Amino acid sequence: MLGALGEVIALGREEMNLANSDAIRARIREITPDIIVNAAAYTAVDKAESEPDLAMAINGTAPGIMAEEARRLGALLVHYSTDYVFDGAKTTPYTEEDTPNPLNVYGKTKLAGERAIQASGAPYLILRTSWVYSARGKNFLLTILRLAAERPELKVVGDQQGAPTWARDIAETTARVLDETKERSGLFHLSASGTTSWFSFATEILRISGQAIPVRSIPSSEYPSPAARPANSVLDNTKFMTSFGLELPAWQSSLKQCLAEYGHVHAA
Repeated sequence: MLGALGEVIALGREEMNLANSDAIRARIREITPDIIVNAAAYTAVDKAESEPDLAMAINGTAPGIMAEEARRLGALLVHYSTDYVFDGAKTTPYTEEDTPNPLNVYGKTKLAGERAIQASGAPYLILRTSWVYSARGKNFLLTILRLAAERPELKVVGDQQGAPTWARDIAETTARVLDETKERSGLFHLSASGTTSWFSFATEILRISGQAIPVRSIPSSEYPSPAARPANSVLDNTKFMTSFGLELPAWQSSLKQCLAEYGHVHAA
């Protein structure tokens, strides 16, 4: 999505290990970018509980180093953060003004990254998003499709609310923002329109893909995991819409488009 804006140099772990501060500095100084887009993170939420140092290196320390190098270059840093910086106790959508209070190591390390960027003096765009899925990689959508092929029934948590957000919508919107302005700096919420539960998200995935497997809603207490999750992960996108005049589609329409492009839509 960024290719239309200029030369894109995409680095994987082999080219720039985010757990290695010196490697980050060296590569950025070698490339001298105008814009740094950090689309990488340690995202294994449960595993982070047993690997807090590695999660902090990648999610907390690395973004701060990128921001320091961006300031040296006069470059803009675009960084993605998460709904998991909040504790979920609020009953209405979270705004950028709400005080973060992460429940788990992943959320704490992501918050540390945000604060390091904000303290750096570099121009930045921090985009907090939620429940990201795609037809690639590891995510809830692909897990549900895989489990539906393996099990007679699925049990999915029904008491956590959020907005499933398609990675492509995030990428397209990022590109549009960068194409229109490189001046505006700040922290913004950027998630799909609408809200749902993991249970209803799973039900919709199976409905669109034409799979009749039964799904049962269970409370979080029946699905114990190493990391606690917020009950309410809904983000208020008003500030982003007001600032950029852009809004992500409803989560249901993006889900349908994602599944259609990868051949998972039921003909009927």
